[in-house]
Amino acid sequence: MKRITPYLRMKVMGAIEFAEGNSIRDRLHKVSEMYFKDEEGFSRKFTWRTIETWRTRFNQKGLPGIQINTRGDKGQTRKMAPGELSEAIQQVLPMFRKQDKGYNKKEIYRTCLEKGILRKEQIAQTTFYRFIQKYELMKPHLTDGNPHRLAYSKAFANEMWQADTMFGPYVKEGENSFQAKMIAFIDDASRVMAHGEFFKEENTVSFVKAFKTALYKRGVPQQLYVDNGAIYSNQEITLICARLGILLSHTPVRDGAAKGKIERFNRTVRDGFLCRNLELSSLEKLNKQFSVWCEEEYNARVHSGIGMKPIDRFGMDLKRIHFLPPSEFNDELFYAEDTRQVKKDNTFSFANRRYETPTDLRGREIVIRFDRSKNDSPVVYYKGERQGKANLLNLIANDRHPRNEVQL
Repeated sequence: MKRITPYLRMKVMGAIEFAEGNSIRDRLHKVSEMYFKDEEGFSRKFTWRTIETWRTRFNQKGLPGIQINTRGDKGQTRKMAPGELSEAIQQVLPMFRKQDKGYNKKEIYRTCLEKGILRKEQIAQTTFYRFIQKYELMKPHLTDGNPHRLAYSKAFANEMWQADTMFGPYVKEGENSFQAKMIAFIDDASRVMAHGEFFKEENTVSFVKAFKTALYKRGVPQQLYVDNGAIYSNQEITLICARLGILLSHTPVRDGAAKGKIERFNRTVRDGFLCRNLELSSLEKLNKQFSVWCEEEYNARVHSGIGMKPIDRFGMDLKRIHFLPPSEFNDELFYAEDTRQVKKDNTFSFANRRYETPTDLRGREIVIRFDRSKNDSPVVYYKGERQGKANLLNLIANDRHPRNEVQL
């Protein structure tokens, strides 16, 4: 069975906040009815008990609480957990058609055994039936094309940010012109514009740059609410949020109105900023004008929704806000991540170059973090511990190192 990555677990937990229900238990049950796509595009479904376990571990330990750990009883048989059984069923369920009386449970069990997804030692056929009935593992997913929506607001600043991309004016740099894209973050409780910036391209690099600036300016939010666009739902953004302890939540598909505050801000930008006679000869000039407008007009003007200036409302909760101090190590929180196998000579390849690990990690699998916008050496992590920056391989320098003499 394919292992569940922290990326997928964070995606599932992010759906809890905006699921229907009057209690956390009701919302967990609602999320357990949803399907989530993993990194390979396969739909997965999880029991509410599994989701509750992930949520509890993340609240207690952050990202380490939901990391994938090797089982101590690997290779031994054990009882099947409801969450694991649900995952097994979801892998074969698309092969069957639902009849009037439901799915054929016997054929589903047999197919799981034939494909090696389940073993008889793990779960007997009668236990399989009992688990399906007890935990409602084959309950149909219900959808509602007209969701009931309530006006809401978080109680404190930085409990939740909303983010979105807006297509802006055309900028002409030299002989070339392009349509600028604005990526912006707004605080739900105070309506403060945490940060907004125009970019030439709407991609992961642009998002990370804007997000990083917003965090240094306004502190770390507890939750980030975004749509399902490519730059907001990829693995890299999810991992960055997980490292910072930020819960990443997504709106329902094709339901942009769910994040109404950032949508309303975008309209304010069009009506109050883009209508002006702007200097559009470069992105730098456009962003300087936008920054002045945000800080001196939008954030410093009484907001009709809260009856006071957003910056003043934000200041009321300053004692509760956790700020991220600028440092080289904090910058690494925003790096992309990949895995490498270290060779016997203690080197690995990255971006068509060979690097040496800062410590002896021969034959081990490591995690490297790197800044996409720079050509710097990657940082090496092993079992979650930072080992330091990798060194670009210098064969000539290594040849000059003293060698052990052969003892005859």
